[in-house]
Amino acid sequence: MVEWLVRFLTMWIIVGNARRKAQRRLKTFLYGIPVWRRARRVGKDLRCRGPVHVTRKTELGDHVQFNGAFFYGGGSVKIGDWSHLGEGLKVFTRNHNYKGEAIPYDRTFVSRPVTIGSCVWVGAYVILLPGTTIGDGAVIQAGSVVHGEIPPLAIAGGNPAKVFAWRDKEHYDAHFAAGRFH
Repeated sequence: MVEWLVRFLTMWIIVGNARRKAQRRLKTFLYGIPVWRRARRVGKDLRCRGPVHVTRKTELGDHVQFNGAFFYGGGSVKIGDWSHLGEGLKVFTRNHNYKGEAIPYDRTFVSRPVTIGSCVWVGAYVILLPGTTIGDGAVIQAGSVVHGEIPPLAIAGGNPAKVFAWRDKEHYDAHFAAGRFH
Protein backbone atom coordinates (compact mmCIF):
# COMPACT_ATOMS: atom_id res chain seq x y z
CA MET A 1 0.00 0.00 0.00
CA VAL A 2 2.76 2.44 0.93
CA GLU A 3 4.71 1.66 -2.27
CA TRP A 4 1.65 2.40 -4.38
CA LEU A 5 0.89 5.61 -2.47
CA VAL A 6 4.48 6.85 -2.88
CA ARG A 7 4.43 6.22 -6.64
CA PHE A 8 1.01 7.83 -7.01
CA LEU A 9 1.90 10.97 -5.06
CA THR A 10 5.15 11.54 -6.96
CA MET A 11 4.00 10.42 -10.42
CA TRP A 12 3.06 13.76 -11.98
CA ILE A 13 4.64 16.28 -9.69
CA ILE A 14 8.35 15.52 -9.91
CA VAL A 15 10.58 14.04 -12.64
CA GLY A 16 13.97 12.29 -12.87
CA ASN A 17 16.39 12.12 -9.94
CA ALA A 18 14.28 14.55 -7.96
CA ARG A 19 11.40 12.05 -8.17
CA ARG A 20 13.53 9.23 -6.77
CA LYS A 21 14.75 11.47 -3.96
CA ALA A 22 11.19 12.53 -3.15
CA GLN A 23 10.06 8.89 -3.18
CA ARG A 24 12.82 7.92 -0.72
CA ARG A 25 11.88 10.78 1.61
CA LEU A 26 8.19 9.94 1.42
CA LYS A 27 8.89 6.24 2.12
CA THR A 28 11.02 7.19 5.13
CA PHE A 29 8.23 9.39 6.41
CA LEU A 30 5.46 6.83 5.95
CA TYR A 31 7.45 3.77 7.12
CA GLY A 32 9.12 5.79 9.87
CA ILE A 33 5.93 6.92 11.63
CA PRO A 34 5.56 3.67 13.66
CA VAL A 35 9.26 3.79 14.54
CA TRP A 36 9.13 7.38 15.83
CA ARG A 37 5.94 6.65 17.77
CA ARG A 38 7.13 3.42 19.39
CA ALA A 39 10.91 3.43 19.88
CA ARG A 40 12.43 4.70 23.11
CA ARG A 41 15.01 6.76 21.20
CA VAL A 42 15.41 7.58 17.51
CA GLY A 43 18.55 9.42 16.37
CA LYS A 44 18.66 11.97 13.59
CA ASP A 45 18.29 11.09 9.91
CA LEU A 46 16.41 7.79 10.25
CA ARG A 47 15.88 6.11 6.86
CA CYS A 48 13.16 3.52 6.30
CA ARG A 49 12.87 1.90 2.88
CA GLY A 50 10.39 -0.76 3.97
CA PRO A 51 7.99 -1.60 6.82
CA VAL A 52 9.64 -1.46 10.25
CA HIS A 53 8.15 -2.71 13.50
CA VAL A 54 10.17 -1.96 16.65
CA THR A 55 9.51 -2.48 20.35
CA ARG A 56 9.23 0.13 23.07
CA LYS A 57 12.70 -0.83 24.28
CA THR A 58 14.40 0.04 20.98
CA GLU A 59 17.12 2.71 20.84
CA LEU A 60 18.41 3.84 17.45
CA GLY A 61 21.55 5.86 16.80
CA ASP A 62 21.98 8.53 14.13
CA HIS A 63 21.75 7.76 10.39
CA VAL A 64 20.31 4.25 10.81
CA GLN A 65 18.85 2.78 7.61
CA PHE A 66 16.20 0.06 7.52
CA ASN A 67 15.01 -1.77 4.42
CA GLY A 68 12.29 -3.56 6.38
CA ALA A 69 12.60 -5.11 9.83
CA PHE A 70 10.55 -6.68 12.62
CA PHE A 71 11.60 -6.74 16.28
CA TYR A 72 9.91 -9.24 18.61
CA GLY A 73 9.91 -9.64 22.38
CA GLY A 74 10.34 -7.70 25.59
CA GLY A 75 14.13 -7.26 25.63
CA SER A 76 16.00 -4.14 24.61
CA VAL A 77 17.52 -3.47 21.18
CA LYS A 78 20.29 -0.91 20.69
CA ILE A 79 21.56 0.02 17.24
CA GLY A 80 24.58 2.29 16.75
CA ASP A 81 25.15 5.14 14.31
CA TRP A 82 25.45 4.61 10.53
CA SER A 83 24.18 1.03 10.59
CA HIS A 84 22.44 -0.38 7.51
CA LEU A 85 19.96 -3.18 8.07
CA GLY A 86 18.80 -5.28 5.13
CA GLU A 87 15.33 -6.25 4.03
CA GLY A 88 13.56 -8.93 6.03
CA LEU A 89 15.62 -8.52 9.23
CA LYS A 90 14.06 -10.25 12.23
CA VAL A 91 15.30 -9.46 15.74
CA PHE A 92 14.13 -11.66 18.61
CA THR A 93 14.74 -10.48 22.17
CA ARG A 94 12.85 -13.14 24.08
CA ASN A 95 12.42 -16.88 24.02
CA HIS A 96 10.23 -19.43 25.75
CA ASN A 97 11.53 -20.73 29.06
CA TYR A 98 12.39 -24.37 28.37
CA LYS A 99 13.92 -24.72 31.87
CA GLY A 100 10.62 -23.91 33.55
CA GLU A 101 7.90 -26.00 35.16
CA ALA A 102 6.55 -27.68 32.02
CA ILE A 103 7.84 -29.22 28.81
CA PRO A 104 8.60 -28.42 26.07
CA TYR A 105 8.43 -24.97 27.73
CA ASP A 106 6.31 -23.19 30.33
CA ARG A 107 4.29 -19.97 30.17
CA THR A 108 7.15 -17.67 31.07
CA PHE A 109 9.67 -15.97 28.79
CA VAL A 110 13.37 -15.22 29.04
CA SER A 111 14.33 -11.81 27.62
CA ARG A 112 17.86 -10.87 26.57
CA PRO A 113 19.09 -7.69 24.87
CA VAL A 114 20.33 -7.42 21.30
CA THR A 115 23.06 -4.88 20.51
CA ILE A 116 24.21 -3.81 17.06
CA GLY A 117 27.26 -1.54 16.99
CA SER A 118 28.01 1.45 14.79
CA CYS A 119 28.74 1.17 11.05
CA VAL A 120 27.36 -2.38 10.93
CA TRP A 121 26.00 -3.80 7.69
CA VAL A 122 23.41 -6.53 8.15
CA GLY A 123 22.38 -8.28 4.93
CA ALA A 124 18.89 -9.24 3.82
CA TYR A 125 16.80 -11.84 5.65
CA VAL A 126 19.04 -12.13 8.70
CA ILE A 127 17.72 -13.42 12.04
CA LEU A 128 19.24 -12.10 15.27
CA LEU A 129 18.46 -14.24 18.32
CA PRO A 130 18.20 -13.08 21.95
CA GLY A 131 21.51 -12.10 23.52
CA THR A 132 23.26 -11.23 20.24
CA THR A 133 25.97 -8.57 20.20
CA ILE A 134 27.47 -7.35 16.93
CA GLY A 135 30.61 -5.22 17.19
CA ASP A 136 31.32 -1.94 15.40
CA GLY A 137 32.07 -2.22 11.68
CA ALA A 138 30.98 -5.85 11.37
CA VAL A 139 29.29 -7.27 8.28
CA ILE A 140 26.63 -10.00 8.53
CA GLN A 141 26.04 -12.06 5.41
CA ALA A 142 22.51 -12.27 3.98
CA GLY A 143 20.39 -15.16 5.26
CA SER A 144 22.45 -15.70 8.43
CA VAL A 145 21.19 -16.70 11.86
CA VAL A 146 23.22 -14.88 14.51
CA HIS A 147 23.51 -15.79 18.18
CA GLY A 148 26.18 -14.77 20.66
CA GLU A 149 28.93 -12.27 19.92
CA ILE A 150 30.33 -11.12 16.59
CA PRO A 151 33.56 -9.14 17.15
CA PRO A 152 34.19 -5.67 15.70
CA LEU A 153 35.23 -5.60 12.01
CA ALA A 154 34.32 -9.27 11.55
CA ILE A 155 32.58 -10.61 8.46
CA ALA A 156 30.26 -13.43 9.53
CA GLY A 157 27.64 -15.59 7.93
CA GLY A 158 25.83 -18.90 7.91
CA ASN A 159 23.57 -20.79 10.28
CA PRO A 160 24.78 -20.39 12.94
CA ALA A 161 26.80 -17.35 11.87
CA LYS A 162 30.56 -17.84 12.08
CA VAL A 163 33.34 -15.35 11.40
CA PHE A 164 34.97 -16.23 8.06
CA ALA A 165 36.87 -12.99 7.24
CA TRP A 166 37.88 -9.61 8.66
CA ARG A 167 37.61 -6.06 7.37
CA ASP A 168 40.87 -4.18 6.85
CA LYS A 169 41.25 -2.13 10.05
CA GLU A 170 43.44 0.58 8.48
CA HIS A 171 40.99 1.04 5.59
CA TYR A 172 38.03 1.17 7.99
CA ASP A 173 39.74 3.61 10.39
CA ALA A 174 40.83 5.92 7.55
CA HIS A 175 37.28 6.19 6.17
CA PHE A 176 35.81 6.54 9.66
CA ALA A 177 38.25 9.37 10.56
CA ALA A 178 37.53 11.14 7.26
CA GLY A 179 33.77 10.90 7.89
CA ARG A 180 33.09 8.93 4.69
CA PHE A 181 29.79 7.23 5.46
CA HIS A 182 27.09 5.89 3.15
